[in-house]
Amino acid sequence: MLIKIGQFDITECWDGVFYKKLSKYPEITSWEIQTILDFVNYEKLNGRGCVIEAENEIIERIEKYQEIYEKGIRLLPPEKIEECTACPRYKGCLTDFVCHTTSVANAIKIFDSGKLLSPVLARNMKASELVKESRNAANDPEDYFQYIMFAWGNCQAGDRLVMERALGHFPDENDLSINFEPGVRFFFRYDTLSVHPNVTFEGVLPFKIKNEVVLKDWVFAIVVPDIYRHVVETHIQKEVADKVHYLNNNCKDIWEWTEKVYEYIKGI
Repeated sequence: MLIKIGQFDITECWDGVFYKKLSKYPEITSWEIQTILDFVNYEKLNGRGCVIEAENEIIERIEKYQEIYEKGIRLLPPEKIEECTACPRYKGCLTDFVCHTTSVANAIKIFDSGKLLSPVLARNMKASELVKESRNAANDPEDYFQYIMFAWGNCQAGDRLVMERALGHFPDENDLSINFEPGVRFFFRYDTLSVHPNVTFEGVLPFKIKNEVVLKDWVFAIVVPDIYRHVVETHIQKEVADKVHYLNNNCKDIWEWTEKVYEYIKGI
């Protein structure tokens, strides 16, 4: 795996390359170094090596921090991460909550089981089969499908992915505005879920969790677009009924919806 550290639009892993954007390039913070070393460590555990492509000063900082990292000392994320500043209001990722977003159809299955499940378990397919699907546009390796992915709580990426899979192509401006149909969002406090026994810090996402997350034990709140209330309410188990909130999508686009949902969650 290749790690490129520099000035990119966002931090992401795509087709065997980890593009790491620094908030204040060429400066690199200890937390940013930790995420890079998390990525290297995760790849090593899964039998893949990494090559870092960056300026010498950055590589020297990473090598110097390695000793601290190997002692198991972990830093908490900053309150705001400015690697991605696309959202109009927040201009960065806020780290008090993480979120898993899915389609209404998948949400019904989650409500029925009472669990978030990894793709392997949710779809009852082998990772070797999932990796070959066209929806694996990023060319993720097989081990990725053993995990449930989480984004930061004020991020719109989950809804964007739901739209992409519904449409069968990358959504355009109209798809994310006048034709936008939000998914169901499962919110968790970062400081709570980050100590889950199956948590993995792999440097790209806030974290991911292997196999399953039992909702009644971990979920903070679930936001369902109000138009789907009649579809999902008979599937919701009593243990999480008080965690479910229905919101009306009266927003102009995905960004305004994301802001509305996040501000609502903050106010609970």
